[in-house]
Amino acid sequence: MAKFKIDLEDIYFNLFSDLKVQDSIEDFGENDLKDVINQYAKFVENEVDPTRVPGDEQGVTLDPEKGVIVPECFKTALKKYYENGWYGLGYAEELGGMPMSQSVTSACHSIFLGANVALSMYTTLTQGCMNVILKVGSDDQKNYYVPKMMEGAWGGTMCLTEPGAGSDVGAVKSTATPNDDGSYNIKGVKIFISSGDNDIYENIIHLVLARTPGAVEGTKGLSLFIVPKYQSENGNLGDFNNVKCTKIEEKMGIHGSSTCELTFGGEGDCVGYMIGNEFEGMNNMFIMMNEARLMCGVQGEAQGNLVYELTKQYVGERSQFGKEIVHHPDVKRMMLKMRAMGRGMRSLILYASDLMDKEEHGDEAAAKELALLIPIVKSYCTDEGFQLSVDAIQLHGGYGFCTEYGIEQFARDTKIATIYEGTNGIQSIDFVMRKILGDKAATFTKLAEKIQKEMASAAGKGMDKELEVLGMSLAKGQKVMERYGAFAAEKKFDNILASSMDYLNYCGNITVAWRLLVGANIAQDALGSCGDAEKAFLESKIMDFKVFCQHYLTRNVGIAHSILNFEQDLTSLEL
Repeated sequence: MAKFKIDLEDIYFNLFSDLKVQDSIEDFGENDLKDVINQYAKFVENEVDPTRVPGDEQGVTLDPEKGVIVPECFKTALKKYYENGWYGLGYAEELGGMPMSQSVTSACHSIFLGANVALSMYTTLTQGCMNVILKVGSDDQKNYYVPKMMEGAWGGTMCLTEPGAGSDVGAVKSTATPNDDGSYNIKGVKIFISSGDNDIYENIIHLVLARTPGAVEGTKGLSLFIVPKYQSENGNLGDFNNVKCTKIEEKMGIHGSSTCELTFGGEGDCVGYMIGNEFEGMNNMFIMMNEARLMCGVQGEAQGNLVYELTKQYVGERSQFGKEIVHHPDVKRMMLKMRAMGRGMRSLILYASDLMDKEEHGDEAAAKELALLIPIVKSYCTDEGFQLSVDAIQLHGGYGFCTEYGIEQFARDTKIATIYEGTNGIQSIDFVMRKILGDKAATFTKLAEKIQKEMASAAGKGMDKELEVLGMSLAKGQKVMERYGAFAAEKKFDNILASSMDYLNYCGNITVAWRLLVGANIAQDALGSCGDAEKAFLESKIMDFKVFCQHYLTRNVGIAHSILNFEQDLTSLEL
């Protein structure tokens, strides 16, 4: 099996040469930040990566008395993760954390998610739950729950989905009946709850969407509740709160992640506490959504980039027909495509993370651009990350299809990211209907201006054919938006939604090409003054842009032709 390897040189290039995050982080210089990332990577290599295959093989089990039992190696790794302070990366010192930019934090999380996405589910869900408490919880709730979650004693989840409801969150039927002491009795069943039950944490804090008496139908009638697995007082565990795992899902992948059906109040009272205001449950839960959808994109990018590195080692060692297979043209083409896509997704995700930092500091333009990009990050990066895993299986041949090299696990583990936190089809609806048409394409137009400016700076640098394809994509993309606008004026929304997924991918191709162009421009400018050791890397950055344009961006020609020249009304067609 190939050795765990992270392309730290490319991560550093994106953070420090492109985004220049070192200029905006107090108390940390570039070398300090590199040291943080390097130490994090070493921890993941030594403690997290060795758990990926064993955790997948062992999976989780449901004991009638003890609840869900996770692989022992997961408990050991997470104990060290908390003890080393890595959970606190990005949190304020007063919480016991290490303040850090979202871009650097995302780079580190990518390393973790690449090594073992199933293990990462326990910490990322806890962080998502904790972040909601920090932003909308009362002072008492913050002081009570956050310290235990920071130290790794208590975990967290988000509980939205119910049987039969799926993506239709407004169909939630769980109820919250008020008690005289201000608490609520929670009753209902939630499904597909990641980390819903486990023996890693002594207590699990669930964020549950439910309806209070008299609440209107749909999402406007939902409120959010903190529901602990165990009641507690002064941090000491008390009685079981009747939050019971009644089923664990047997899944295609992420076997070490406990995906549970949870029954609230099925065998006695289950007490919850409202967080935020009544009927603002969806708004409060959506605090987690940008972060959760970014993390989905990171999952696709991380798995794709790691499986590329493992495959690079394999094709450089595997000999067929008298030479290593990397020297066969088709294999070289696939490897160059994998690298270009993987690096492009990394650049997009770190750029989006940097926008999160700017949004936190009150930059409204950054907030709008981030909102536009999040559906692309979530959908495009998960779809393409899965495809990179499939390509890696192909490049390993029969060994890739077998379990010997651990490659097929990447495809099994990555696929779920296209489904949870809002399926990719849902992302395309959000992207086209809300982020483009709802905004009258104002934010997208500003992004296009950024891209055109970057293209102008690349003129005369030997990338004319690639710039021509990118320019054509922008022009045809504008034509598609005009057609969508005409459909919207006629209220023919189904005609738009029939191709919304195609258009999201179209814009994903443009956006990733742009991010690779930024890197190519920086690399081109640096070539004249670099040493021999850096030259090969800089030249690879230019090649990434060229390869992406040739093999990915050209797909936009067909997508645009399909949307602009073929019938989009599918309502009358029968299956």
